[in-house]
Amino acid sequence: MPIDFHDQVNRLTYAQRQAGDGWAKGIRATVSPEGRHVIDVGCGGGVYCAAWLDLGAASVVGVDFSAAILSGARETLGGRPGLTFHQGDALETGLPDGCADIVFQRALVHHIDDLAACFAEARRLLVPGGSLVVQDRTFEDATHPGSPAHLRGYFFERFPALLDIERKRRPSTAEVELAMHAAGFGEVRIRPLLETRREYADKQEVRQDLMRRTGRSILHELTDAQLAELADYVDDRLPAGERIREADHWSLWVTE
Repeated sequence: MPIDFHDQVNRLTYAQRQAGDGWAKGIRATVSPEGRHVIDVGCGGGVYCAAWLDLGAASVVGVDFSAAILSGARETLGGRPGLTFHQGDALETGLPDGCADIVFQRALVHHIDDLAACFAEARRLLVPGGSLVVQDRTFEDATHPGSPAHLRGYFFERFPALLDIERKRRPSTAEVELAMHAAGFGEVRIRPLLETRREYADKQEVRQDLMRRTGRSILHELTDAQLAELADYVDDRLPAGERIREADHWSLWVTE
């Protein structure tokens, strides 16, 4: 079954990691975060809210539609100066017009049916000349071959049926760009981003992370028995006694 973002069981699943150095470099190459007011729509556990503050943002508002997920974000980061959380929908956040210099949407748009409406809401939130930054995976990003550096590829090797789910939910580069134009944005800059997801002490730690489905919505499409089978499959392909550095391929769309 698809992940239930409203279940308290999943409240911390997107709060248990940090943004990678590759993310920070990619963001700095596209926008200037220092002193900016940022709204992170679809903020999940707040990992990237904290990362924007680390880059020098003046304030960050994390928006998510799930009270459960936001409870996990507040539990983890609630005391951080300059950071607030707000429950709202990506198509109707409930925040005032022109309150942000940057609207950031990471791993959000593949959950959205009406991209143009999502981007129109982002445009409403931005000051004139403000930037919309969308980070998500295309189907091609998600389906790089499996390796110790790209564990996600193993998921599709072992369970090819997941490819159909992935294909249906991943927008193409052109679809995102067209929806941005439909929402009234101008030129769209597109660039690839390779981000370290996590470093594991060994393959046993990888197995534990997989079995918890930590931050991986695609794994909720598998039964518990299938998940254990996948963990065995991945374990057989990882080196013993070595650290594992996992990276994910992303696309960035930036527009004003």
